[in-house]
Amino acid sequence: MQKSCPECGDKIIGRADKKYCSDACRNAANNKLNSDTKNLIRNTNNHLRKNYRILESLNPEDKTKTTRDKLTSLGFDFNLFTSIYTTKAGTVYYFVYDQGYLPLEGDYYALVKRN
Repeated sequence: MQKSCPECGDKIIGRADKKYCSDACRNAANNKLNSDTKNLIRNTNNHLRKNYRILESLNPEDKTKTTRDKLTSLGFDFNLFTSIYTTKAGTVYYFVYDQGYLPLEGDYYALVKRN
């Protein structure tokens, strides 16, 4: 029995477990499957990536301090983060993936990286 490619319909030649006729068809199918069809999701992911890049650029040594003005001037959005970590002492860290920030007094922020 000859299998056909789910992307283009061509015959599949090769291993019995092969799903697509070529890398191009496999990539096209995966791109369709993984594309963000909703603007809200795509825009949120873009903002999270931007927040991550900002934190990463300001925190190359895994621990530093910065100001709210510096973060906002770079376009940081404080409403978007991926998780919150509360220590036993009640200190609340906000994380964008493994890059985090802790609000301090006087509009300062401690930047940290979670290992």
